[in-house]
Amino acid sequence: MDQSTVEKIQQSESFQTLVKHRTSLAIKLTIAMLVIYYGFIALIAFNPAIFKMIVIGSNITIGVPMGVGIILSAFVLTGIYVRKANSDFDELSEKIKAEHHLS
Repeated sequence: MDQSTVEKIQQSESFQTLVKHRTSLAIKLTIAMLVIYYGFIALIAFNPAIFKMIVIGSNITIGVPMGVGIILSAFVLTGIYVRKANSDFDELSEKIKAEHHLS
């Protein structure tokens, strides 16, 4: 692909929309993950006594389900991105390809 085609694609409204929406979603999901993770770390730092609370059996503290929750939240946030990418972002990509006669 020559440089002029690349420049035309980058200047197209469809491409700008794709970049804007993808970047916006990525920033939102990144912020959500950072809040979840650093919230957990802040809880450890500022209220460590909460992790003495037993929730399952005689020796599983609240930290274990919270840790699992953090890991699961990463999967959920990734799933949200993948779902959006496979629907809206793919549609915009196909529109860009059609506008510029690319295969």
